[in-house]
Parts: sequence; C-alpha cells; structure tokens
Amino acid sequence: MVGMAIGLLLVLVITQVMGAFEARNRATMGNADAQTNGGIALYSISRDLQMAGYSLIPDESSPLECATLTSGVAGITTIAPITLVNGTATSTIPDSDSITIRYGNSIKGGALSPITANPVGNNLTVSNNFGCKVNDIALIVSGNTCFLTTVTGPADIATPPVASSPPNTTMITVQNPAGAAPNSNIACLGTWNQITYAVSNGNLTRNGVPLLAGIVNLQAQYGISATANSNQVNQWVDATNTWATPSLADRNRIKALRVAVIARNDKMDTTTVTSACSSIDTASPTGLCAWAGNGTSPAPTVNLSPGDANWNRYRYRVFETIAPLRNIVWSKDTL
Repeated sequence: MVGMAIGLLLVLVITQVMGAFEARNRATMGNADAQTNGGIALYSISRDLQMAGYSLIPDESSPLECATLTSGVAGITTIAPITLVNGTATSTIPDSDSITIRYGNSIKGGALSPITANPVGNNLTVSNNFGCKVNDIALIVSGNTCFLTTVTGPADIATPPVASSPPNTTMITVQNPAGAAPNSNIACLGTWNQITYAVSNGNLTRNGVPLLAGIVNLQAQYGISATANSNQVNQWVDATNTWATPSLADRNRIKALRVAVIARNDKMDTTTVTSACSSIDTASPTGLCAWAGNGTSPAPTVNLSPGDANWNRYRYRVFETIAPLRNIVWSKDTL
C-alpha cells in the first residue's frame, strides 16, 4: 500500500511537470511562429513599397502632377502610388488598416516620349517607341491633364515582335488616342500592378488572397513633408479627414509610409498577459502599441477587442518599419 501510494504520488508529480513543460513548449513554439510570420509579412509589404510609383518618371510634365486623369483602361481609376484606408472598428472586426500599392514594370522606367504630330486614327507619331510593348498601359500627358490607354501596336513591339522593313520605331498604336497632340507626351508604364494588403480573419491578405496566418492587425501612416518639393518628413498622419482622400498637392507631399504588423501567438493563456496601449502620444508607452507617438504625430490606436473578448489572453509580436517612397523622393525637383 505504501509503495502504491508513493508510486501514485510520483505519477502525479511527473504528470504535472510534463503538463507544465508541454504548456511552456507550446508557448515557445507559438512565439517562434509569430516571430516568423510577422517578419515575413513586414518584408512582403516593404518589398512592394519599394516599387510604389515606378514608371511615373520625374520630368517637366511629371505623371505625378496629373490633376485630371481620364482612364480608358478597365479596373484602373488612379495612378496614385500609395493609398491607405484607415480601419474602422465594428462590434466584430478590429480597426485594421489596408495599404494599396501601385506601380508599373516598364523596362524603360516609363520615360516620356514626345508626340510630334496629330494622331492618324489610333496611330501616334512619337520621337521613338523604345521601351514600349503591345498590351502596355500607356499614359498620355498633356500639361496636368492625363489619359490612360492601352498599347495595341505596331507589330514591331509585340511579343514576339514582328519586324517591319524598315523597322517601325516612331509610331505607337493605342486603343484610344484621347489627349494626344503635338507637344504632349506618352509614357509606356508596362503592366500596371495594384496590390492591396489587408488583414482578414487572422490572415494577412494580398489582393484578397491569404498570404500569412497569425497576423491580426495592420496599422499604417503617411509620412508627409511641408511641401511637395521637399523630402523631409515632418509629420505622420492617419488616412483620416483630409488625408482620407488627399488632394493632388497633398498626395505629392507623401514621402514615406510607416507600417506596423501585429502577429499573435495562437496559444491562449489562462490569465491576462497583454494590456492595451497606455498612450499614443508619449515616448515610452506600454502594452500593445504600434509604435511610440508624440503630440504632433500620435501613433495609430490598436484595438483588438471587437469580436474577441479574450484578446488580452494572447501574446503578440509587433513589427514596425519606415519605408521611404523612393520613386516619389526622386521626383522632388519636378513637383
């Protein structure tokens, strides 16, 4: 009887030790997964942010100064390099932001080519059509009025090309020649990419397709300069009020993006382990914060409580970065 009692006691102790060990192991593995997923998520967003605005090349008639854009291409209504949508919390959905990044892939970087004569039908006479390809998105720039269309010819720039004799290097055929006239310009932007990052059901999504699991929130702010021809960021702002739909002048003041990705350890603890952010405008906040803000540039508020009353029983990892919009920065002297 004494031996059995001692044996049962040992089994109880071993069971408790193994249970505690397993719980700690799951927590450690969960933290490692959150660390990995958060790092990859931030890298993926940062990689596309580096391309924002590519093909909108700096020039005296910069595409970034298009005050009016008429689009003849389905699905493209703007060439703004970056657009934020500020998240709005509901009773079941946290206030996670979304980021839309736009860029082309032109092999010539979207260099403008002067249009030297009035269009003949859909054919435009240009100084040269180097860097243009059939099916490229093309931007016709006339002052600050711009038109989007699609390149349809000549066959010399098709894929694969069918060479003319002599080679046709001074013509571009477009689907709609609106706005084309002498002294206007055309830029071939290549394939126009529009990529939206958001958070849905605990996943980071890219154009609505789940990319990474365990991402529960995304926060972002515009880094703005005092004027478009300055690259010094002096304030960080949410995409609210006038910055929800910025004017052309304000849009060209956006020089950087600050992004925070919040990853969660899927193991729920038995007690509260995470607290809400203590402040959005002090230097050393505590709790679950995107980053430290100040009175001029408050940090975004992170609110995970909608839809999950037990949000504070999970552990989180916050990954934050500042990404300069280099294609906009390089355009400073033309804005």
